[in-house]
Formats: sequence, structure tokens, C-alpha cells
Amino acid sequence: MQGLILAAGVARRLYPITEKTPKCLLDIGGKPILSHQLDALRQYNINEITIVLGYFKEMVVNYIIDNYPDMDFTFITNEHFFETNTSYSVYLCSEKLVSTETILMNGDVLYPPALLKRIIKSQFDSVLAVDVKECGREEVKVIEGDGNRLVAIGKELIQENSLGEFIGVAKLSKSFCIAFSASLSRLIDAGGKSDYFEAAIQPLLHEYDVYYEDVSDLPCIEIDFAEDLDQAQELVQNDLFQL
Repeated sequence: MQGLILAAGVARRLYPITEKTPKCLLDIGGKPILSHQLDALRQYNINEITIVLGYFKEMVVNYIIDNYPDMDFTFITNEHFFETNTSYSVYLCSEKLVSTETILMNGDVLYPPALLKRIIKSQFDSVLAVDVKECGREEVKVIEGDGNRLVAIGKELIQENSLGEFIGVAKLSKSFCIAFSASLSRLIDAGGKSDYFEAAIQPLLHEYDVYYEDVSDLPCIEIDFAEDLDQAQELVQNDLFQL
């Protein structure tokens, strides 16, 4: 099992906070968001990590080299980070993606190790961490079918029909990753470089079983706005982050 972290973005919505610092290195409770993620991955013996970088990539690489010399990193650069989105970042990792079971995550998600344990130990081979709640327009939403199976994913889904928010952490089987990679290629070829990677998952849901784990009881948040950052500073005080 490998980790794949998407951390190329500019995070314009957090300006001026991110004008000189990439979002993944913003301090939450005494350490960067990225460290919360890497510490959780290492706790569950996931030491082979691919990170897609772009904005202030040298700053991130130097931080990792200085603080995580015991882990095996592959750095992939999204040279077009200003005008592309996560679909293109994952597409750049296709060779890595198809090689094995993958824990895929956005580099701006704060979560305790317990969340990672829940999806790793899940009975399902391909599973997304979902915060079951009422969603807003900007959140990536999911719709459930029977037995925790997902039938739709995307920002554009009708809020009232949605189960909750996909918070950007997933476990994907090798077979799904192969199909996902092919779907990403079709999306990029069709001009979808500025789409989120969920746009390549959506067309696969009728053919592949993808499930969800409810993580609404855990302190986790995807950080997009300044108010999210403030909330993250409160959530990180939870005892689950001290384990």
C-alpha cells in the first residue's frame, strides 16, 4: 500500500495567508498539515509516498528531507499548477497510481490517525471517507445507494439529495486505480485539466463498487477558507490528535 498526496495548488482562497507559504505547510496545532498526514501514514506503516507539488515546491521538498528521512518519497511536479486542478495532478501520477493499492488524499485535509485507520481497516476495497452532514454548494458531495455503496460524486450534486461531504481521503484498490487512471486520461484528453479528480471517479461508479466510511464522529476538515483554518485550530485540540 502506498500514499499519494496532492499538494500542488496555489490556495488563492486563503490569500494573504498562503502568499509565501504552501497550504500543506500551514501550521495547525504546532505542526504543518502535511506533518499530520505523514505522521498518520507512518503510524500505519505506509512509508512509500508520492507527493505532487507545484506552488513553492522547493519549500515542501526541503521540509520533507529535513523531517522525514526515514520515508521513501517520490516527488512529481505539476508545472501547470496555476491553471490546472487535482484531476491533472493525479493524472501525472498514473504510473505510480496503477502499481498498487493507494491511499489518496488532498494535501489540505486535517484528520487524526483514527480516520486513516478506519479506511485502511474497512471491509471495502475501495472506500471514501465521508462526513455525513448537510452540505454546502462548494463541497464535494456524494449520494449513496444500498449497503454503503456510492452512486454519485461531485460538487454539482443537489445538496438535499446528498449524504455528505467527501473530505478528500480515500483507499483505492489496485484494480480500481487502473480504471481510475484510464478515466483520468479520457478526462484530460477531453479538456478536463481544471476539473477535480472526482470527475474521473463519477463515470466509474456504475461499473466499480466504491463505498464510504462515515467519519462524521472524527475531528477532520478540508481547509479551503480562512474560517476553515480557524476551525482546524480548534479541532486539533481533540485528544485523538495526541495519540
